[in-house]
Amino acid sequence: MRIIKPSWLSHKGEQKDFEVYSCHISPDGKRLATAGGDGHVRVWSTESIYNADDPSYTKPRQLCHMSHHLGTIHSVRFSPNGRYLASGADDKIICIYQLESGQPAIAPFGTNEPPPVENWKTSKRLIGHDNDVQDLAWSYDGSILVSVGLDSKVVIWSGHTFEKLKVLGNHQSHVKGITFDPANKYFATASDDRTIKIFRFTPPAPNATQHDMINNFQLETTISAPFKSSPLTTYFRRCSWSPDGNHIAAANAVNGPVSSVAIIERTRWDSEINLIGHEGPTEVCMFSPRLFHTKKPVENGTANGHSGGALVTVIASAGQDKTLSVWNTNTSRPVVILQDLAAKSISDLAWTPDGQTLFASSLDGGIVAVKFETGELGWVANLEETDKALSKYGASRKAMGVAEDVDGLQLENHSKEGERRGAESRMGALMGDFHPLPKDASPTTNGVKSSAATPNAPTINGQTEAQPEKDKAHPEEESADKTAQRINELKSRVTITKDGKKRVAPMLISSLGTGQSSLPQSQLVGSSSSKAAQNDAPQTILDLSKPYDGLPEGGLAAMLLGNKRKTIATEGEDEEEHPSKRAASGPRTIMRNGIEGAEPAAFEPPKQGLVPTPEFLRPAILNPSIAISQVRLATPKVRSHILRPLERGVLLEESSPEEASRVPENVILEAKNPVSIRDPSHITATKRGTLLWQDYLPRAIVLVTGSKRFWAAACEDGSLYTWTPAGRRLINAMVLESQPVILECRDWWLLCITAVGMCHVWNINTLSSPHPPVSLAPVLEIAISSLQTHGAMPAPGVTSAHLNSNGHIVVTLTNGDGYFYSPTMYSWQRLSESWWAVGSQYWNSNDSSVGALQSTAVGPVSSKDGQDEGATVSAGIIPFLERHTTNEFLLKGRAYTLQRLIKTLLSRDGFETFESSVSIAHLENRIAGALSLGSKEEFRLYLFMYAKRIGAEGHRGKVEELLNSLLGGVLQDKKGEGNTGGKGWYSKDDDLCGWDRKELLKGVVMILGKFRELQRLTVQYARILDLTLEDDITGDAMTVDTQ
Repeated sequence: MRIIKPSWLSHKGEQKDFEVYSCHISPDGKRLATAGGDGHVRVWSTESIYNADDPSYTKPRQLCHMSHHLGTIHSVRFSPNGRYLASGADDKIICIYQLESGQPAIAPFGTNEPPPVENWKTSKRLIGHDNDVQDLAWSYDGSILVSVGLDSKVVIWSGHTFEKLKVLGNHQSHVKGITFDPANKYFATASDDRTIKIFRFTPPAPNATQHDMINNFQLETTISAPFKSSPLTTYFRRCSWSPDGNHIAAANAVNGPVSSVAIIERTRWDSEINLIGHEGPTEVCMFSPRLFHTKKPVENGTANGHSGGALVTVIASAGQDKTLSVWNTNTSRPVVILQDLAAKSISDLAWTPDGQTLFASSLDGGIVAVKFETGELGWVANLEETDKALSKYGASRKAMGVAEDVDGLQLENHSKEGERRGAESRMGALMGDFHPLPKDASPTTNGVKSSAATPNAPTINGQTEAQPEKDKAHPEEESADKTAQRINELKSRVTITKDGKKRVAPMLISSLGTGQSSLPQSQLVGSSSSKAAQNDAPQTILDLSKPYDGLPEGGLAAMLLGNKRKTIATEGEDEEEHPSKRAASGPRTIMRNGIEGAEPAAFEPPKQGLVPTPEFLRPAILNPSIAISQVRLATPKVRSHILRPLERGVLLEESSPEEASRVPENVILEAKNPVSIRDPSHITATKRGTLLWQDYLPRAIVLVTGSKRFWAAACEDGSLYTWTPAGRRLINAMVLESQPVILECRDWWLLCITAVGMCHVWNINTLSSPHPPVSLAPVLEIAISSLQTHGAMPAPGVTSAHLNSNGHIVVTLTNGDGYFYSPTMYSWQRLSESWWAVGSQYWNSNDSSVGALQSTAVGPVSSKDGQDEGATVSAGIIPFLERHTTNEFLLKGRAYTLQRLIKTLLSRDGFETFESSVSIAHLENRIAGALSLGSKEEFRLYLFMYAKRIGAEGHRGKVEELLNSLLGGVLQDKKGEGNTGGKGWYSKDDDLCGWDRKELLKGVVMILGKFRELQRLTVQYARILDLTLEDDITGDAMTVDTQ
């Protein structure tokens, strides 16, 4: 062991050396960053420190110094990739420095500072704390930066865009320490409220926003036992996570009256081990980043180094007793104790990446290096041992492997070339171009490749190829030069300030790629504008019928029948949902039928003069036998007046037919019901106030709907009438088994759901139905509902029912589930449910916007043979249903029980892969739904997301099966089996869900190409597709985004 303390290694002042509050080593081990009370961050060469006693060593000692804070700097940390350096100070600011190429600026005149050697520039100043920033930490993948401070806040910043993602206010006092789990699943914060809190997180995407983090960064547990009477006098509580992920070392713990370092075990989150020996409170403890063998491994590497005895971790601790102690996990006493290492309290510790050298900073201004000889701490284990230890916690670290042949290397280079192009195209994507930038453009990423390739299709800014009208309107494309010129113009927009000075307005680049948030948006294919209040309602771009007649706030009430009944209720079931059925969660807003369905009613002054017509005349007349029906739905009341414009939603009460007619070519269908049951009802169609046609019906009209193809009206006796746009009756009155409760239309399709839960669908054009009437009973959970003794019981309510352009029924319920009916399989299929919302890592991921299509998809950008007319079939249905689940289940606080259950499962043995398995199953569910619905864009998007995930997880069997399925009819079965024509994955057609199979296969192989452990599989398919040809790398390479 060798202790190095150069006299020049300090923050010197005119009178004395300033306190040094923090130190950190860069990932390459070449730089030491220190922060002190002089408000300077200094970067030193570690090589010069090791050679401090060599008079012949003449290389620069201090590489750079930065003084961009207004006070004492408390923490300084390098990012895992070494590109950024973050510092936090008592001026409440966090500075992000970036190492840039080029000559550094000359030291200011009049200072004694040596000239800087490296060019570290301040790239960001992060403002989010209300008091001193005490500590910082980067996640191991660099995706987030977390800062803690004396304002009791834990602030999470994006490690890419440095936007504030979330603020956690769980602590009750100053927060003085932060450490990350090397498996990238948790981080821990230590506070003066005498607790350590563990937060679970999923690494966010590079362009994630605050909306996407609503369900991320959840408190896992709070640990308070080891800190019951810990003193509040320490400046820091710097904790550390062991490199194998098993333990957290917590400073400033107590064991009875004795100061100690508590060792907290993962998953159990309790402390049975204490490191006792310090005479004063500890400020900091730090695990060595490497694992060590207790015995020297065999030289020839027999058994891959496993002959080196047990694997142990090494930890250093220090504090107010000015003593540094180093421990390992197989001895009860410290390996080494260095007493009076400093004249004042030791503030921070930092290990070099090789785990053999320890740096300590203290408040006396000194910085000490302790260099251990080989074998003193143990023998450093290979990094594979660390990865193996972390793999049981689901860390997504993969062994690099070795490319087995030239074709494998060619495929890997091809995949990485696509990633580079994807990075170059992002700036163009932000500006609204439909093609990537020229090849020599500089990448806009942070220079770090993520663990798996994510593809990119050139669909930009919410616009997609699924909008043929816009494509036809702009057939010409800009040249690359014009693109670059336009971007430069946008970069250099000049604004004039209040005092008349010109300033270049900064351009926000944080929303690159998938910057759109999935939670508040409702369209997959971007629409040009949408009102904030209508974000949760289906937009016109969504391939679903609009809910013209808004259902009640709690959904359409549904009842299921019990097996034993003493009395038969004939009254009340036809009412809409009673307020007493549902626990009130605050004032209930009054809803009204608006342009886009049900919307909150605005305040209106009381009307003078004429008394308005009552909203409804009476409840609909029902057959008493409905009381013993298996399913009962609430029936709408008979209204005196029903208006239905063709182009807009339900007409508001104060509007008149003349106002609605101002829309060009708008037609108003108006139904008037008489007060007397015996009188006929009157239905009229008007255009610009002129009567087009009229008709009389013998029964009261309950619901009306219409499209440009036909009009339809349903009466309270269960009969259904249809008219042509000119008012000619199309079909004889269709008589249904019960009263209609929902009536919807889409193009030629007509949907009617009756009070007994039967769904009827007709195609008015072909005068046919795609399937027999189907009951809602399976969707309403009749299979698992416990039957009550005395009659009916409440079931989940129906919040909406829609048709897509193929005539598929899509239903959403009050419990958050979303279903569609498959007419080919005669069954309801669940597309969205609360299980995925709580268990899947892809829930609320940024994939429900078109931005995700451009950054997570490679391969074809147009369908086979240029047939784009079906591009919008079922577009946006799956994201729409998942947003509905989020709104009904997560945002209304119904997820608590399921979240607790899953949280308990994750801590049990045997459930280490639970989260990963559920996430993969969620993607498989999305793919199956998109294929069944015929949704082209979502199918491609989810397929490539799935390929990326199973490649990263190394699921060889699933990868092989996916590649075989995509190949389809290209390779025929040798035995001649399965020659009968299949459907979907098993079809022998050349296209799959509207995409050329070979193009989809090409995209999947491109994504999987960089995983060397799968190259034996992927290279075979790459050869079939000619992806391994060397000249193709510069030619027809696909664009792959690294996000």
